[in-house]
Amino acid sequence: MNDYYSESSSASLAVFGLGFFLFWFAVMLLLTISNWRIFTKAGQPGWAVLIPIYSTLVLLKIIGKPAIWLLYLFIPFYNIYIAIVMINLLSKSFGKDSGFTVGLIFLPIIFYPILAFSSNIRYIGPGGQPLENLDTTIGSIGLS
Repeated sequence: MNDYYSESSSASLAVFGLGFFLFWFAVMLLLTISNWRIFTKAGQPGWAVLIPIYSTLVLLKIIGKPAIWLLYLFIPFYNIYIAIVMINLLSKSFGKDSGFTVGLIFLPIIFYPILAFSSNIRYIGPGGQPLENLDTTIGSIGLS
């Protein structure tokens, strides 16, 4: 009797699946460590990366956007736009331009570690605005 699947093809698929899983795990570990370092560079707790919703709130704090943006990430199609804007503001927060944003979007496995581990990339402030230039007034009434 000819079986379509032989034991050797099942074994090779298992090896391929295990290899793919190990590669995926290594990439996720690298990106988690990179984000931990990015959060630490921005003066936020690195462990925040490990908590799903809280990590987004901390990222919003790093890029200088209100917490309501978290809800925008749940709106289909608009969330893609918001995510791109957030990544752009993250790169600007570390003094990088839109070209670096393109790298963060399309080659995150390369550009997130660059942002995290490069010693000459420092956190400037939310959206690239230096912290000492931030307006601390409340709304438009000018109260401190």
